[in-house]
Amino acid sequence: MFLIGQYDSPFVRRTAIALRLYGIAYEHKPWSTFGDAVAIAPYNPLRRVPTLVLDTGEALIESAAILDYLDETVGPEKAMLPAKGAERRKQLRIIALATGLGDKAVSLLYERVLRKERLELWIERCQAQISGVLEVLEQERAAVKTSYFLGERIGHADIAVACVLRFTGEAHPALFAAARYPALTAHAARCEALPPFQEIVQPLAPPSG
Repeated sequence: MFLIGQYDSPFVRRTAIALRLYGIAYEHKPWSTFGDAVAIAPYNPLRRVPTLVLDTGEALIESAAILDYLDETVGPEKAMLPAKGAERRKQLRIIALATGLGDKAVSLLYERVLRKERLELWIERCQAQISGVLEVLEQERAAVKTSYFLGERIGHADIAVACVLRFTGEAHPALFAAARYPALTAHAARCEALPPFQEIVQPLAPPSG
């Protein structure tokens, strides 16, 4: 199987880290959604990443669908998201907040580097959404004294938050200040110290705009 997408995407990175933590071998095709859109299109007509192409030729799109497949593959004992219950719902909520933050951080970056005339109303809205989610996640992480959000075992929520925080900090450093979000900063540092996070990383290229 092979994973399409560059590791500077928080969504591609969270998928790749899960693959590594699960011990599932894959080939990496670091195709860009801009420069390599034509190559991506046969596997994903949306020309988006991540896309995971299985050995059968089946292509899975969107990180949530890919991780659901990986959880099913490794089985409930190893899966980083419970099959049911309160802990599953808690993780899904944190994941939704984190990935939503990631979406807004990406949108805000595109707004800055791709548009000649920036829409200030849209920028302000994205910034408010990012700040609002960071505040909520900071409060929730500060209230937890375990190594990860839901205990001593890393889960998909922890990976999603860490990957999105790295992207947001690189793309919008003014919006993610360590002093303002100490619990999230500590969480990100704990995750980033793990071998899969150190191996699977690609600094965000400085914007040209």
